[in-house]
Amino acid sequence: MQSLTSNSNVLKWIDEVVSMTKPANVVWIDGSDEQLSMLREEACSTGELKALNQEKYPGCYYHRSQKDDVARMEDKTYICTTDRNDAGPTNNWKSPKEAYELGRQIFENAMWGRTMYIIPYSMGPVGSPFSKIGFEVTDSIYVVLNMNIMTRIGKKVLDVLGDSNDFVRGLHGKCTLDIDKRFIFHFPEDNTIWSCNSAYGGNVLLGKKCFALRIASYQGWKQGWLAEHMLILGIENPQGEVKYVAAAFPSACGKTNLAMLIPPEIYRKKGYRVWTVGDDIAWLKIKEDGRLWAINPEAGFFGVAPGTNDKSNYNAMMSTKKDTIFTNVAYNLDDDTVWWEKFDSNPPENALDWQGNSWNGKTSAEKGAHPNSRFTAPAKNCPCISGEWESPEGVPISAIIFGGRRAKTAPLVYQSRSWQHGVFVGSSLASETTAAAAGKVGVVRRDPMAMLPFCGYNMGEYFGHWLNMGKKAGNPPKIFHVNWFRTNDKGDFLWPGYGENFRVLEWIIKRCENGVGAEESLIGFIPKAEDINTEELDVSEDVLRGLLTIDVESWLEDIDSIGEFYNKIGDTLPEGLKEELSILNQNLTDACEGSIA
Repeated sequence: MQSLTSNSNVLKWIDEVVSMTKPANVVWIDGSDEQLSMLREEACSTGELKALNQEKYPGCYYHRSQKDDVARMEDKTYICTTDRNDAGPTNNWKSPKEAYELGRQIFENAMWGRTMYIIPYSMGPVGSPFSKIGFEVTDSIYVVLNMNIMTRIGKKVLDVLGDSNDFVRGLHGKCTLDIDKRFIFHFPEDNTIWSCNSAYGGNVLLGKKCFALRIASYQGWKQGWLAEHMLILGIENPQGEVKYVAAAFPSACGKTNLAMLIPPEIYRKKGYRVWTVGDDIAWLKIKEDGRLWAINPEAGFFGVAPGTNDKSNYNAMMSTKKDTIFTNVAYNLDDDTVWWEKFDSNPPENALDWQGNSWNGKTSAEKGAHPNSRFTAPAKNCPCISGEWESPEGVPISAIIFGGRRAKTAPLVYQSRSWQHGVFVGSSLASETTAAAAGKVGVVRRDPMAMLPFCGYNMGEYFGHWLNMGKKAGNPPKIFHVNWFRTNDKGDFLWPGYGENFRVLEWIIKRCENGVGAEESLIGFIPKAEDINTEELDVSEDVLRGLLTIDVESWLEDIDSIGEFYNKIGDTLPEGLKEELSILNQNLTDACEGSIA
């Protein structure tokens, strides 16, 4: 097929990839419905995809990946910088020379007899000043069709790129799917990503974590903006005013549920609404007004299926009803539909599990869907999608929220004293392991800004960049921390969570508007119990006060854990964060000695 561009930078790079991988055919993806329909038909004919019941799931398809290729593989993921210190102590590192040499050995003739697809795509609305352009070269139709959902693809992207050399070069090949030769190499100095021997979305949809976080975080460091693992949502009051917040949570802390939250009925009756701008990634820039503005660079949701249902996340479920690709869930043979654990209470009796084995959900002890099975759904399907989600100018961020799963330590919500203190709160973000996670329950895992696996450069420099952004912004967002997972001595959750979390968001917005007071505590500003609305909520005043208390002993233990993590970061840790840790330590020590009431 004839090239869709005359950009010499693009064509030179494509020629190099073709020469190395030697495909039988080369197809440029123009983004047309006609071309995409032909690719779906071809994928169904080869078994790469299976069409679902088109009456119940119009435009939806099913895909199954290899047994050992079902999740991101952090141990196979590398940041490849000339200076090892630029990757930092929290990333796997290889020199660009070594990574390119190894990659070339694997990619040599890897597309022999196969078709190469060239996907031009935009992260962010096409033509937005926030947006960046990339190419993914792949031998997988599954990748093409998923990238069509997750990004904006095709000729319109090339029109915006013109003759520019400012694009990310992404190469993906299924190769032999050999796990021992599976690598995801990021070359931030070259705007390049190489992914080989995987067909799982998290490793091969290169616009997502690879570009939108690892490469983009490096770009943001060099160019003065932020690429963050954050949802963006809008909160509309009865007067029609919308305030936007961005929020970062480690896994298993309710991030997607918060992004698509439905307010309690008492709020809905008054006219409150929540609007989803994005569920996973935010790019933030300082504008002339001194505020941070943000876009969601993605066009779809790559969501975890198990646990998603009409009660836990109605809006996510509705997003999957059409034009969605389901990966590694159970397949109901009776009506060509899908099912996963907690989908509903009626598992199919005649189905195939995620490995393609015969499965009876009523009798089998095995799970029908893989725990990390996924749906790729267009964001425009979401019932609560914001009218601003594709705004080229982005939305202004009033608050940044960090959250973790802590049984005793963190209160329901608190506000940082300053931007620097807020960066400290984000840098020390942690969550406790659950029964669903591998290893021991209750182990504290540090995941600064929920970016530990996704930061494309040295984590200490990343913290420093955050501090600098606050200095440059004349009117930066207020920073908060939330914890929906406080428990009593029996291990029962004290806060109901889900839609009721809106009550905490209401307090956060009021704080941003200086509409409510707070009590200064050892760790920051904490709500007065009476300022959290508990109308029609089955939470007593005593329980609420307990949710807002500071357990000094738990915090002192946390000080040691933060110190250990900071020691790992080493010499690049900013002095401002050491100062905040010292202040926290002094506050807690004084409290123990009784000098603070």
